[in-house]
Amino acid sequence: MGDGWIRVATPELTMLAATLVLAFLHIFLPAAGRTMANGIGWNAGARDGVPVRPGIVTERLERAQANLWETLPLFIGAVLIAHVAGKTGDLTFWGAQAYFWARLIYIPLYAFGVPFVRSIVWMVSVAGLVAIFIALFA
Repeated sequence: MGDGWIRVATPELTMLAATLVLAFLHIFLPAAGRTMANGIGWNAGARDGVPVRPGIVTERLERAQANLWETLPLFIGAVLIAHVAGKTGDLTFWGAQAYFWARLIYIPLYAFGVPFVRSIVWMVSVAGLVAIFIALFA
């Protein structure tokens, strides 16, 4: 950046960047499964017609992706507001950590159909998000 810009990389912004990379992974995992099921020609083409059902793991990865999209905008907004408002601290640090690591662990748990533990891990991610929300109003 130019003169006058101050670069401040907080742990929360680092976790936000890591979460965005994770979101990118969430796009490509099910896409790879659909390509394996339907072929490269289908993927490169106009995708007219009805695609072949991709398989249970790919369908689970699609649902895991949809699940991430439900809370990702909230996480992005909360981290950015905390950063801009100068509200970062222990709650935002641990909240961002919990959100990221839980969302990372959630992928294989969902892909392999692990019940209950997957839901607990999801609750950890939500608890991390709530911790950041609390910090915003503290």
